[in-house]
Amino acid sequence: MILQDLIELSSHLGETGEFVILGEGNTSANIDANRFYVKVSGTQLQGATAEAFVPVDRQRILAMLDQESLSDEDVAKGLLAAVCDDSGRKPSVETMFHAYLLGLPEINFVAHTHPTMVNMILCSTRAEELVRGRLFPDEIVLCGPEPVFIPYEDPGHLLARKMVDSCARFLQKWGTAPKSILMQNHGLVVLGKTAAQVRATTRMWHKTAMILVGATLLGGANYLPDHSVMRISNRLDEKEREKRIFGDK
Repeated sequence: MILQDLIELSSHLGETGEFVILGEGNTSANIDANRFYVKVSGTQLQGATAEAFVPVDRQRILAMLDQESLSDEDVAKGLLAAVCDDSGRKPSVETMFHAYLLGLPEINFVAHTHPTMVNMILCSTRAEELVRGRLFPDEIVLCGPEPVFIPYEDPGHLLARKMVDSCARFLQKWGTAPKSILMQNHGLVVLGKTAAQVRATTRMWHKTAMILVGATLLGGANYLPDHSVMRISNRLDEKEREKRIFGDK
């Protein structure tokens, strides 16, 4: 069931070409407390099958994050050593941040994509400024009251370590895991309890980015005030609606 949900999520994200093309992006899902599935390096999300994913040992991957620096060769060896089967398939170089994020409370699925509209913003000189505000209620419900924003970092070990630090600050501020992470000049990471949540939040970021770019061109974005953002994010009816949408008990 978990692997099938991951396959369907990945195929959906790769289907239109709006979120990823070719071998871009990676997805993952918890198997149990010690293992998770992650996309094999170089495979495509579009038309993904079971062969596109490999089970890995969480603790072996997390041990790599404890190291202040690792060479590319060390990373490659560490990733292969963490594989839980004898397939010889190499996990994505971004497996390290998946290992950390899948260990956060209530998180079972993670999807990293490069949505064209989102990257239009993240590759601009105003990226951090533009994504700090919230624009409309459904954005808040699905994407959260605030994303984690990470200035550009080399993908792999260094990015994963920076993500750990950034998410730790978010957890301290909000008391819950983030729903989304925006990486400057790189892309989007969405995390959630179910594959349906991750899929919907990724799609909502695409819509949000389209609205934000359009609003900026039309004179500037009219961001909601902080008290309105907090009101929406804490409304009981919105939380109940979200549960009904995703079938979350």
